[in-house]
Amino acid sequence: MTLSAPDKSGAASLESIARNGGLMRRIAVRVPTYLKDLRENPAWLPMFVLARTLAGRRLHWLGAKPAPPAANAKDTMFRGVDRAAAVNALRSDGLFSGLVLPAAIHEEIARFAERTPCFGNFDRRLEFMPAEHAQAEKRFGRPLLSGHYFERTLDCDAALAVQRDPLLLDIAAHYLGGQAKMITTRVWWSFPTGAASDADKNLASLGKYHFDLDDWRMLKFFFYIKPVDADTGPHVYVRGSHKRRSLKHQFTLLVGHSAQEVLDVYGEQSPVTLTGEAGLGFVEDPFGFHMGTVPSRTPRLMMEVGFGVSSPSRRRFHGEPVIR
Repeated sequence: MTLSAPDKSGAASLESIARNGGLMRRIAVRVPTYLKDLRENPAWLPMFVLARTLAGRRLHWLGAKPAPPAANAKDTMFRGVDRAAAVNALRSDGLFSGLVLPAAIHEEIARFAERTPCFGNFDRRLEFMPAEHAQAEKRFGRPLLSGHYFERTLDCDAALAVQRDPLLLDIAAHYLGGQAKMITTRVWWSFPTGAASDADKNLASLGKYHFDLDDWRMLKFFFYIKPVDADTGPHVYVRGSHKRRSLKHQFTLLVGHSAQEVLDVYGEQSPVTLTGEAGLGFVEDPFGFHMGTVPSRTPRLMMEVGFGVSSPSRRRFHGEPVIR
């Protein structure tokens, strides 16, 4: 029997089938989380449908209330940060990177993370010590890209001090409006691993540009608890993509898109790769495209404090999806 190569139309059809199959699998993985969000809060559905569109978001922003005076904003651990400059940078670029944690704070968070068991791949059944990552992968028989602490983060006094810092709320209120409230706090590891599938990477929000759709208006503060270089999985943000959006990226069920697809719309010069020493902090509008790259050599340890305008759910507070 002689096998001939498929013609171009046949190859394109096969490629389309594969792509659509991957699309359906990615949607199916998220269905349990979507259903739980809907049961917990029926108002989640209109947000999920409309907040991905620029028109829907702009309409919602009209309801932003004036920010109240920040009586204690000067009682902050962050020195030399001008709130107005931060808010202006967020409005223009979607990103401000002028925050630095005091050494005592990021060192205490690092000690907490090193001595506390974390949960791999968002799954509470996969509990291990961070220093035993390689052994845990063998024990569980699967790649472990991430290690989250969920509510254990609240046992760390330094993490609570960051969460409660008045400057963060002051920036959030002047950007999101007076309704701004803290809705997420988490500390987590991203680990180098050689055998992770695309599904594993999607769950960990690694290796693919995406935008967050947890609320109508959001702001997220990120802090590197240990140094991050090009081999440690630095965070990447696409400047200006929080206020520009192609129709294709508005009318899609998926929030994740390939790098080339994103750069074709927003420009090759738009991504900012954030590297730096322990304590480096930055704040972004997560409706803009961003991603955590996959660490190739050294684990990345980060903290996040997120603000929104809706009441937090238990899952969103800990950043925990529903695992089937």
